[in-house]
Amino acid sequence: MNMILSVIVSIIVSGLIFGIIGYFLRIFLAGGELRRTKDAVEGQLRRAEARSREILVDAKENALQIKSRAQGEINNSRRDVQKLETQLETREENLRKQNADLKRKSDEVEKKDNSLDKERSSVQKIQSDQELALEKISNYTADQAKEVLIDKTNKNIEFELAKLYKEAESDMHAEADSKAKEILAQSMQRFASEVVGESSVSSIELPNEEMKGRIIGREGRNIRALENFTGVDLIVDEEPKSISISCFDPIRKQTAIIAINSLIKDGRIHPARIEELVEKSKNEVNREVRSAGQKAIFEINIKGLNNEIVELMGRLKYRYSYGENVLQHSVEVGTFAGLIGAQIGLDPEICKTAGFLHDLGKALTHEIEGPHAEIGADIAERNNLPSKVVTAIREHHDREMSCPESYVVAAADAISAARPGARNDSLERYIERLTALEDIALSFEGVQKCFAIQAGREVRVMVDPVKIDDVKASSLARDISTEIKQKLNFPGQIKIIVIRETRAVETTGDYN
Repeated sequence: MNMILSVIVSIIVSGLIFGIIGYFLRIFLAGGELRRTKDAVEGQLRRAEARSREILVDAKENALQIKSRAQGEINNSRRDVQKLETQLETREENLRKQNADLKRKSDEVEKKDNSLDKERSSVQKIQSDQELALEKISNYTADQAKEVLIDKTNKNIEFELAKLYKEAESDMHAEADSKAKEILAQSMQRFASEVVGESSVSSIELPNEEMKGRIIGREGRNIRALENFTGVDLIVDEEPKSISISCFDPIRKQTAIIAINSLIKDGRIHPARIEELVEKSKNEVNREVRSAGQKAIFEINIKGLNNEIVELMGRLKYRYSYGENVLQHSVEVGTFAGLIGAQIGLDPEICKTAGFLHDLGKALTHEIEGPHAEIGADIAERNNLPSKVVTAIREHHDREMSCPESYVVAAADAISAARPGARNDSLERYIERLTALEDIALSFEGVQKCFAIQAGREVRVMVDPVKIDDVKASSLARDISTEIKQKLNFPGQIKIIVIRETRAVETTGDYN
């Protein structure tokens, strides 16, 4: 038992001894760390003090430099101020001298004025004496003499002014005439265009005589269908392997040409197929119309025209005036108008646009009543074109015009129309007669379509079978014939053919 206690006491004593040794060892180690930390802090403080001394020295040097520059600037400013003060003193001295000179001159002028007043009084007395002497000699008072002199002088002045005015007017007219001729000549020389004449007959080459027979059809049904659907006159007995198309309306003629060429390629020739291809040909002609309008606008280089005007101008490709193609004529007039307008100081774009669109109304004269100039001006105004363009279109055929652009367009129109071979008056009158024939027939109720063919010797009238029966068809033919006799004067006889066609169409049901 005692042995156990002695062991325990030994262990406790050993623990206390080791604890004391560890405590002192820790204190020793902590003291070393504290000394090292203290040495590091002191080193940093010494470096900071050295850096602060360097900064202070640099600041003192910068301050001395700034003070030196400021002192130099102050000295320069003082020198400038002293220089200005010296200049001002010199100017003040010069002004004092000038004032003294002005005062001396003023005194001299005052003396001269006094002398002039005396001389003026003397001259007035002499003039009064002379007037009295003249009044005694001429028996006129001074006022009467003035009136006589003024009246005579006015008459002489009026005569001289009238003479000068007449001479100036003669010179002006001569110069204006010469200048106008020069402007027109230069404009015409700067533009060259081919003359395209209108032809009312076109021929289509056939591959063989058999094709001609197929186009004619059994008992002529195919050729009658073609003539009815297109409104043209087909001539098949003049030349071998060819067929001629005669029509005064170029759009109908073009439609027929495209339809017949399509039939020849397709090979299936019967009335139903003919009707189908004629409709396709009309659509193709409409595409050509738009393309022609776009091409003409690109050629003349006008911007800002909308699709409606482009399509209307394209229609003029198939419209002729006195045998002259209206679309080509419009391009020429627009070009001439732009050149003339530029030479006389007007806006060339306004003149060119007005000249190009001056016959715009001719695209709708068969649909809208009235002069083509008024129709074209209304279309241009509706499409928000400039007011000068609208006015020039409306006035290009008037005797009195309200703006210079109208005169320019009228002159350009005359230049284009006057070119050798450009127009053919007889062809225009021929077309007008054929149009009048169709208009008379279309004016009757129940008439759907009308075509004047055979150079106006035959009028084919298609009627609505519901409104016109067989009895009324005969009566309608007589009425149209009577109306033509009363309103038109045609050589020879005109055959009126009224065509009434009834179709029954049924569609089969769907089968699965």
